[in-house]
Amino acid sequence: MANAIRIEGLCAGYGRVQVLDHVDLAVGEGETVTLLGANGNGKSTLMKCIMGLCPPREGRIVATVDGAEHDLRGMAPEEVVDLGIVLVPEGRRLFPRLTVEENLLLGAYRPLARAALTRNLAHCFEAFPVLATRRRQLAGSMSGGEQQMLTLARALMTAPRILLIDEPSVGLSPLLVSRTIDKIGELKRDYGLSVLMAEQNFHQAIRIADRGYVIVHGRIEYEGRSREELANNELIHKLYMGL
Repeated sequence: MANAIRIEGLCAGYGRVQVLDHVDLAVGEGETVTLLGANGNGKSTLMKCIMGLCPPREGRIVATVDGAEHDLRGMAPEEVVDLGIVLVPEGRRLFPRLTVEENLLLGAYRPLARAALTRNLAHCFEAFPVLATRRRQLAGSMSGGEQQMLTLARALMTAPRILLIDEPSVGLSPLLVSRTIDKIGELKRDYGLSVLMAEQNFHQAIRIADRGYVIVHGRIEYEGRSREELANNELIHKLYMGL
C-alpha cells in the first residue's frame, strides 16, 4: 500500500519570523528523499510542521498511509504518530536515566505498535545487535553513535510507514556518520519505508538518497530528480563544494 507525503505552498514560522516560504516537496512510495541545507534554513521547522509541532500559516500537508490520504494540518502530534509517521529528532532526545530497553518500549506508543511489541523489539535487536547486549544499560551512558542507533531503533518500535530523520550526522565522527547513513539505507530497504531525511552533510546524504531538494532561507531553491542531478548541480557545487 502507498505511503507518501505531499507538501504544497507551506508557510510557517515562530511569532513574526517566517521560516518557511511557500515550500513544495514530495516523498513518494519507497523513496529516500534528502532535504539539504545549512543550519537555520528551515529543515527542522519543516519536519515539525509535518509532525504537528509547528502549525503552518499557509499550505497543505497531505500524507498517504497504507493507501489512505490524510490532511495533517490541525492534527496533534500523537495523531500523526498514530498514522505511522515518525520523527527521529536532531540531537537524539533519549531518556538518559532509562535503560536501552525502556527507551525502546516507550517508542511503542501507537496501538498497532503495542499489539506487535515483542516482534518489533526482536526486529530492533536484530537490526542493532549492540542494543541487545546493552539492553539494561542506561541510555545516557552510551556513546554518541550508540545513542543514534537507539534513536533509530526507538522509531522502528512504532512500526512506522513514513520515517522523518532530522540531521542524523550531528555530533558524530565521520566514521559513525557513514555507518549511520548506511544503516538508514538498510532500514528503508528492509522495512519498506518512505524516508525524508534532513541533512547538511551532502556527501553522505547523497549516497542513499533517490533524489532531493536544496532549501535556502526557507525556500526550495533546487529540486534534483536523481542523485546524479544533485551531484552535478551548480548550486550544490557552490554551497557544498566551494566551486
